[in-house]
Amino acid sequence: QVQLVESGGGLVQAGGSLRLSCEATGTIFSFDTMGWYRQAPGKQRELVATITNGGSTNYAGSVKGRFTISRDNAKSTVYLQMNSLKPEDTAVYYCNVRNVRTKVGRYDAWGQGTQVTVSS
Repeated sequence: QVQLVESGGGLVQAGGSLRLSCEATGTIFSFDTMGWYRQAPGKQRELVATITNGGSTNYAGSVKGRFTISRDNAKSTVYLQMNSLKPEDTAVYYCNVRNVRTKVGRYDAWGQGTQVTVSS
């Protein structure tokens, strides 16, 4: 069974930084794109950033230039460095890994979510 273990959320003042980590654990043969999504209260879940196996990245316009996504395939881990945080970045952040291949099949995996709160 595959689990995505997230860490790094918390409370920070506007202008501050946080780094989120997400490690995929379990018996994994391979996986594809890794990414981060977020959901603020009363809003739909939205894409924050993704990174492919080849290292190509995609960012939401609202975070471009402030957030950086990276991955360490050897550690099955994806990171999200968040700088110049704004109150509107407050949300629960979810890790996602697409096409996780295990001995029982292939599926998309989600983390449990980590809270990021930015105070003004």
